[in-house]
Amino acid sequence: MGKRNRQSNAEWLMAMLAHLPWWACLLVGLVGYMVCASVAQSPSPAIQAGNVAQSIMTAWIKGLASAGQYIFPIIGIAAGFVSFFRKRQGRALVGQVKAAPSKNTLNGLSWQQFERLVAQAFRQRGYTVTHIASAGPDGGVDIELTKDKERFLVQCKQWRATKVGVSVVRELFGVMAARGAAGAFVVTSGNFTDEAAAFAKGRNITLIDGAALLKELEDKAAAPQTSIQANADSSTPICPNCDSPMVKRTAKRGANTGSAFFGCSRYPACHGTRPIA
Repeated sequence: MGKRNRQSNAEWLMAMLAHLPWWACLLVGLVGYMVCASVAQSPSPAIQAGNVAQSIMTAWIKGLASAGQYIFPIIGIAAGFVSFFRKRQGRALVGQVKAAPSKNTLNGLSWQQFERLVAQAFRQRGYTVTHIASAGPDGGVDIELTKDKERFLVQCKQWRATKVGVSVVRELFGVMAARGAAGAFVVTSGNFTDEAAAFAKGRNITLIDGAALLKELEDKAAAPQTSIQANADSSTPICPNCDSPMVKRTAKRGANTGSAFFGCSRYPACHGTRPIA
């Protein structure tokens, strides 16, 4: 039973490390080796009457450290290889989709490949990407992003669905609020219902359908955009930076916390704002 638990812990650690960049995996392996080697090679205290239990505990710790100085580098190298392979596969998937940009190509991917494709699309936009281990194609939040010290959540929902409904967007909004994320993205190769688009509007949730994802992969200069935006009519202000429609938002930090303002619908790609008269 103990061997099985140790194996499970090692597999769990490697799976967690594999979500990091490959160089971070190697760094963790190196640091783990140095710490364990230092503990394993430290002199053992002499056994004296009254400190037998402490001596046994010290010997047990040194035994774990002796094994750890070999286990940590192995796990770090293996996790680094997995991380590097995933990133390389993401680039290959982008090339595959760009060579045949169609909805059929997106639907031909497995859900794991679709998540890696989406992750690579955000890497191309300058985000730091962290994969989240999920149990299946609809396992909740699939990817976490960080950019400019802000965190964003991504859900690759029903990648072969014709329509993604409002319940998906509503649930993601609840998770976004619970985790304190600055925004979120829902990505699908299909489309979104009008109700989903209406709910996402003004809540820092960007809906990326199949057409928008294909455009994103084809044009690295463009930032991910929602496929359903507000109409640029007289009641909708235009962003002073990129001429996109703006939506009403509420400041979450700073001196104007709680105050309403107009923000660009392409946020976080664009940070244009306008005051509300």
